[in-house]
Amino acid sequence: MRLEWLEDILAVAETGSFSEAAERRHLTQSAFSRRIRIIEDYVGAELFDRARKPVQLRPTTEDQRERIVFAASLLRQLLADLRRGDRRRANRLVIASQHALTTALTPAILQSVQARHEDVFVRLRSANLDECFAMLLARQADIALVYRIHGNEHPIEADYIETLPVGMDRLIPVCSRAAVGIIETARLPEGLPVIAYPAEVFFGQVFEREIMPRLGLAAGVVPKVETALTLAALEMAAVGIGVAWVPASLSAPHVQRGGLVDLSSRLPSCDLQVTAVRLAGAAGRAEVAVWEVLRSLHPQDVS
Repeated sequence: MRLEWLEDILAVAETGSFSEAAERRHLTQSAFSRRIRIIEDYVGAELFDRARKPVQLRPTTEDQRERIVFAASLLRQLLADLRRGDRRRANRLVIASQHALTTALTPAILQSVQARHEDVFVRLRSANLDECFAMLLARQADIALVYRIHGNEHPIEADYIETLPVGMDRLIPVCSRAAVGIIETARLPEGLPVIAYPAEVFFGQVFEREIMPRLGLAAGVVPKVETALTLAALEMAAVGIGVAWVPASLSAPHVQRGGLVDLSSRLPSCDLQVTAVRLAGAAGRAEVAVWEVLRSLHPQDVS
């Protein structure tokens, strides 16, 4: 039984729909239906009750659902371990980078790595903060590059990880030059128009804990748009929708060109520490080499 077949079965079980399962598995519905038939032919039994809506597993399949989940998990881990071993032999490294860092500071960090180790091949995966740590724990990434507020701990217990500070950044408020007057508007009952982040993402939490308490606006803020993407927040600030709090490293080119105005002299900002994180324990040659490069970096090297 192939891993993709097990995942196909689980996709139908979880969605109750062949069309939704096909979309989840990135296949056309006809191709997915053919594959389901191939699986059933291989097993020698029908796995789904197609007469019911939503589609359900047949009782005999449902009885084995936990074993299917377990088998799929084992196969995924086996594949991950094999690929990880292959990466180490081939001198390859996977780095998970928080989205906002991927387009700003991470390229400079990788430039330092390549300058000293041209033979190291880096696969860069961009993700949100939680996903970066999830990839570390699942051993789908060797090193994560993420933001941290000074004094705050990472979500993984310190005994299980090694952490290095590799740079500094700052979360600053910006808006379009044409919209600078919205600071004055904030004194009106409507409040300050902002481009907000969801509460569950890192910058949403930073805004709530570090920025909001220091705003001191009687009318508060008025979220105009909410997005988890800092690049999107930056672009929406540039077209005048409201004030966005974005990393200074990301907004610097826009501020220098005059498309955005840095409002940190009038509104609160927050220091951000750029950190490299890896699981504690044995490491491959490429990981050791890159970690030593990161250890040698100073905040001014990448800021």
